[in-house]
Amino acid sequence: MKKSLLQLFGLIAFLFSCASHATDYSKYSEEALRKTLSEIAIVETKVLMPMRDGVGLSTDIYRPKNAQGPVPAIFVRTPYNMNTLNIRSLRSAVEAVSRGYAYILQNERGRYFSEGKFEILGYPRTDGYDAMDWISEQDWSNDRVGTLGCSSTAEWQHGLAAMDHPAHVAMIPQASGAGIGRVGEFWEHGNWYTGGVQRTLFFIWLYSVDNPLRAQIPAGLSAEIRTQIAKYNDLSTNKPDVDWSKQVRHLPIQNMLTDLGEPEGTFEEFVKRTPASKAWFNGGLYHDNEKWGVPSLWFNSWYDVSIGPNMALSNHASTNGVDAEVRNNQYVVVGPNNHCRFAGLGPDFISGDRNLGDASFDVDRLIWSWWDKWLMQKEKAFDQDTPKIQYYTMGANKWQGDPQWPPKAAKEVKMYLSSKGNANSLYGDGELTFDKPEVGKSSYHYDPMNPVQTIGGGDCCNGGLVTAGAFDQRIIEARNDVLVFTSEPLEKPMEVTGFVDAVLHVSSNAKDTDFAVKLVDVAPDGTAYIIDDTIFRARYREGYNKPSMMKEGEVYKIDMTPMTTSIEFQKGHRIRVEVTSSNFPKFARNLNTGGNNYDESEGVVAHNTVHFSAEHPSYLILPIVE
Repeated sequence: MKKSLLQLFGLIAFLFSCASHATDYSKYSEEALRKTLSEIAIVETKVLMPMRDGVGLSTDIYRPKNAQGPVPAIFVRTPYNMNTLNIRSLRSAVEAVSRGYAYILQNERGRYFSEGKFEILGYPRTDGYDAMDWISEQDWSNDRVGTLGCSSTAEWQHGLAAMDHPAHVAMIPQASGAGIGRVGEFWEHGNWYTGGVQRTLFFIWLYSVDNPLRAQIPAGLSAEIRTQIAKYNDLSTNKPDVDWSKQVRHLPIQNMLTDLGEPEGTFEEFVKRTPASKAWFNGGLYHDNEKWGVPSLWFNSWYDVSIGPNMALSNHASTNGVDAEVRNNQYVVVGPNNHCRFAGLGPDFISGDRNLGDASFDVDRLIWSWWDKWLMQKEKAFDQDTPKIQYYTMGANKWQGDPQWPPKAAKEVKMYLSSKGNANSLYGDGELTFDKPEVGKSSYHYDPMNPVQTIGGGDCCNGGLVTAGAFDQRIIEARNDVLVFTSEPLEKPMEVTGFVDAVLHVSSNAKDTDFAVKLVDVAPDGTAYIIDDTIFRARYREGYNKPSMMKEGEVYKIDMTPMTTSIEFQKGHRIRVEVTSSNFPKFARNLNTGGNNYDESEGVVAHNTVHFSAEHPSYLILPIVE
């Protein structure tokens, strides 16, 4: 009863004290931010928050000095180094505290000053739940906690959302695809796969993050001593630099990190799994057989690593929330930016080689209105007319809104791949047409030792191997092992917004091989901007739990993992599709043997064919918005 009264009086006090908040901290220097934080915040650092098994997680807490009662908390949990606040974290802490929130930073289990053994996503269903318990039980807490973060600081929120903790009243996951296991037809398991093909980004990410032999300080030290140690030793690693452009080619794949002198760890376990391995369902990943318990404000981007699963998961939460309040409060923002670069949205926005116009979006305003609604209980703080889906349509270069994804007005239209037998390269006879061809096929040789290079598209976190964005693809399209299909110039603009499906009919002399598809916007001057891409391992064509080898001479249907975008192809532009069998180094190469791939050192050249006949058509399904 006493705590309830304190919550009521404290809320009333903060509604008045924070109502006039107008300070712009974006111009403050690091020194000014640190000074301001010391003036307005009660600071507790390196607190060991106890988990159910006795392990303590290192936690820094910043809460308002002038609080008249309990306050809500914004909780940020990360595997990354938080021991010294960078200017962005400083600004977030000052902004939160000045608005009447407690701001809490925590390192996941097994990272830096947190005890225990590291696991990707940091045990969200146990450690995450226990953290909610601890925060809500503090005298200064009003029992209302919001979780915030981008990338690995966001992905753990999904597993926690499945637990429906009563104190977890709202969340803002940004670029959070690596927390998704299986959702609908996406079986990516934390971005480890696309279409059953391993992505290399986590090979590289794990080199820096997974440290089985990490340095630790003695147990039982006070928070004060731990804080003092952190001033001169943040327990970070100092691993040798790696030339990933060379190391990513190392075979067998399973030895890629141990070849660098690393002890065996998470990578060596994960690389041996398949998309249907039961182990994927035992960790922290969220899967679509679970409930969803939290109102969510999602931030995604077209050129990120997993836009498809991200959009599919927000759809899932909208239809599978635990109650109407949760289902009706799933909001999504999708920008043209790269991974986590939402703060950079602005005029003359450049993605790769392309100017995408004025992409300005007030991210901070939307975030604080969301927190004020759910954590401060200011019902009118968040505009109820906000579209459920706000997305930037490239080409048209404008923000749009819709109550659903894909937009209600989107209608599926097929465009067919066609060729007289020589669609090889930009200089071949490949066509993309609304008319279904009667006969046709084109072939190419795929040599895994000479894979097609990745240039742009959606990616992140890969040691500099690939820069994401809308880059020109003509250097790729000049290769003879890339089939290129191009439409006639458009007579009027055509908007494509939603999931883009690609269906191929293929054959091969290899037991197993991959097929990669790319959607491209060709400007009148010939510049070929990548819009999105996808890939699929042929052995999984009957299901990820039903691998089946190919037989020479037989034609198979491949339903590719969908691409996801919003693009308006302008008048005079052409729509282009590329088909090949590799996209490296974004995706690991298929060695074409039909074996495990991860433990093999030699590949074989595959002779692959794409068919275009009436019996075996290959086509895109485009969600066209009139």
